[in-house]
Amino acid sequence: MPVLETENLGITFGGLRAVENVHFALEKEQIMGLIGPNGAGKSTFFLCLNGVLAPERGEIFLDGKPVGRKERKKLCERAGIVFQNADDQIIASTVAAEVSFGPMNLRLPKDEVVRRVDHALDYMDLQAFRARPPHELSGGEKKRVTIADILAMQSEIILFDEPAASLDPAGEERLEAVLARLSDEGRTLVISTHDMDFAFRWATRAVVFASGKVIADGTPEAVFRDAETLRRAHLRPPALLEIFGMLRARGLVPADAACPRSAAELEALLDSGRA
Repeated sequence: MPVLETENLGITFGGLRAVENVHFALEKEQIMGLIGPNGAGKSTFFLCLNGVLAPERGEIFLDGKPVGRKERKKLCERAGIVFQNADDQIIASTVAAEVSFGPMNLRLPKDEVVRRVDHALDYMDLQAFRARPPHELSGGEKKRVTIADILAMQSEIILFDEPAASLDPAGEERLEAVLARLSDEGRTLVISTHDMDFAFRWATRAVVFASGKVIADGTPEAVFRDAETLRRAHLRPPALLEIFGMLRARGLVPADAACPRSAAELEALLDSGRA
């Protein structure tokens, strides 16, 4: 049974149909890439999945049960969202106060709030920043604070809206290490992005959004090999998939080999062919 599901989901946002007739099912412990260009409806869809926005049409199901007005609070607790722009999420005067905001709103005992905050700050390597005002931090440090916000809520599902946006290479490397750790711990991750290389490295399933609708759903390799889907969504294939196709055409990799998901996997494949 999917942990989170939508049926005929639709919502108008800013006077436009941002999401229209979306059927969606998320399995537990999945790493899903929600892919599409800017303006495709991905962020609005996330706000529906998180319970911040109520759909105008259709239904959301959590563990197979419909989510109504009374259940939206539970949806917010189970599915945490990390916003693209950290400044849209951060509201408190210190890092520790920011990370404690969610657990305190759950009316948890004080010692449990303290335990969760300490764990989240340790997880994101932020203990040295706990008394700092968030507005003084760099963009990458603010992103870590917003992830710590969700970790303190102990959300089972984490929705990342363009998580690599504005990060430098070191920040991207740190982010990918966090994603790997979260996945290893059994969290269910949905990563919204228009960075095809990032999505190809991380997603075990790819869902493509265009004009508020799902136009493709499958394995990343199958989706990214579909030229018509990429054309409709104004996307390009991942660089690694293109390079692998060139190598295969020249007989430099086995004809039946699956495309590697990273440069390190490609190097290992090429080394095995030389052995």
